[in-house]
Amino acid sequence: MARVAAASLTERGTDVSFHDLRDYELEFCGLPSARQNPVVEKIRNEIREAQAILMAAPVYNFYVNAAAKNLVELTGGAWENKLVGFMCAAGGRASYMSVMNIANSLMLDFRCLIIPRFVYAMGGDFENDRTEKMAVGPGELQDRIDGLAQVTMDLGRAVDPVLSGLDG
Repeated sequence: MARVAAASLTERGTDVSFHDLRDYELEFCGLPSARQNPVVEKIRNEIREAQAILMAAPVYNFYVNAAAKNLVELTGGAWENKLVGFMCAAGGRASYMSVMNIANSLMLDFRCLIIPRFVYAMGGDFENDRTEKMAVGPGELQDRIDGLAQVTMDLGRAVDPVLSGLDG
């Protein structure tokens, strides 16, 4: 979903920075050296410079995965006054509100504006679910991701004058 959203934003003329946390060896934030990792500093700077952030994360046991939460904890203040949207994949319908824990934390701790539209997907929304060829195919899921990309751009333009004037 994240790659599809990045492609959708790029097609709309937006500069996109894409990070797949599986590509990095990030320590958990409680370890003394975790924040000193050069990759963390790079991502922190990109978050700080971003107008909006779309986070894609799997849901496990009614919460976004630990890697997503760890990213927020490692990069902390870089999230201040950002526009944030979510895309989540889960095993069942009961987890659709799982994003609220991290969204509330971002709103209260870092004064983020949460995009009131997010993409929630389950296995049946994907082609070749649970295989190496699993993908977002054409259809409803693609349309929902494109819709989130468009809303992110529209809200970004609308709130940029306000957010860029805040000093954290």
